[in-house]
Amino acid sequence: MAEAGETKRRTWRFWLALILLPAALLILLSLGTWQVNRLQWKEALLADIQERSTGPAADVAEVERLLAVGQSVDYRHATAVGRYMHHRERHFLATFEGQSGFYLYTPLELADGRYLFVNRGFVPYDRKDPATRPQGLIEGEQTVTGLARAELTEKPSSLVPDNDEKANIFYWKDLSRMTASVGLPADRVLPFFLDADATPVTGGLPKGGVTAIDLPNNHLQYAITWYGLAFALVAVTIAGLVRRRTE
Repeated sequence: MAEAGETKRRTWRFWLALILLPAALLILLSLGTWQVNRLQWKEALLADIQERSTGPAADVAEVERLLAVGQSVDYRHATAVGRYMHHRERHFLATFEGQSGFYLYTPLELADGRYLFVNRGFVPYDRKDPATRPQGLIEGEQTVTGLARAELTEKPSSLVPDNDEKANIFYWKDLSRMTASVGLPADRVLPFFLDADATPVTGGLPKGGVTAIDLPNNHLQYAITWYGLAFALVAVTIAGLVRRRTE
């Protein structure tokens, strides 16, 4: 009697699993296909960024035009001409080549009286004070070439600390607060940043070329995983059916 009850339960579980198989298989195949679509999107994005970052340098007017028509300017090769306002540089906490320190965000005054915040590059933690690197406070009109970066509209994560404007330490790139903290009129500041390239600076600091283009692309691996699980599910089901027929 007990053996008959166990046989009945096994039969019930088998048919339940067989009924649920199509739903499970559909989910696994859908997840795999979604990752394939994400892979195509990511590859197109990376190709677009590669084209933007290595193409001819756009001037400030061109970057503004692209923003106005809704195009992304992130990582676009760009150039600007102006004079640095070193007394208004802002400090963004960062690490570069394994060393802790700051990226220097310095307003560049353009010929038309507007301003562009330029990430001039990295200085070690103990060189935060401009007085410790006077040679790098270059004067006169400068042509700055690098990569345009879009401004952030909100804090990247709740784990990121609030910016400490009093100590002039920024934990996230809040353009509006950088602008206000140095007393510049918001309507005269361009709505993007420019990360300077690695052109050497007198005195060696700051070190430019700090922009990291590192977008992970693991979608092929994920797609293979989901499709592999779908294949395994089918294989296990077939093995179960064969074993049941031979019992």
